Amino acid sequence: MPTYVLTRRAALLSFGAFAAAGVGGCNTTPTAGVQPAASGPGIGAIEVDTTPLVAYVGNPTAGWAQQALPGALAQVLGSGAPGGPTLHVRIDTLYLGGGNPADPDRMRGVATLAGHTISVRAVSTNYVPSPTDQALPEQALQGRVQALAVAFAYRLKSKLGA
Repeated sequence: MPTYVLTRRAALLSFGAFAAAGVGGCNTTPTAGVQPAASGPGIGAIEVDTTPLVAYVGNPTAGWAQQALPGALAQVLGSGAPGGPTLHVRIDTLYLGGGNPADPDRMRGVATLAGHTISVRAVSTNYVPSPTDQALPEQALQGRVQALAVAFAYRLKSKLGA
């Protein structure tokens, strides 16, 4: 007869500890969702116009876009270059979809930099409905608008070739 008997509970604890140690090595330092631009197009200032958006979706959604876009654009594209051109961004439409890949959140606008006009369409499929959204609908919608602002900034960056 075996002198060492391993109980089911001890075996599960052993396997759990082994798995936790293995996965623990995968943890990385948390970073912000938007990384600062290392070298951008040398933008001096950023101006965001959401006047057409107020007519399209109203407030507070247009206000959230007005708050989120300048920061997202500054972090993704970089700003504050002395003597750099001003980036003018106008947001025309914003649509918050049903929360699945077939109906994503979308933002459309126009950016003007140094006389060049660029049409930008951004799509964000990061939204996954949760029970918390029913309890805190305004915070959930504001988070979706912020995610769209980041997606818009990265889409503009790719169109600028920066």
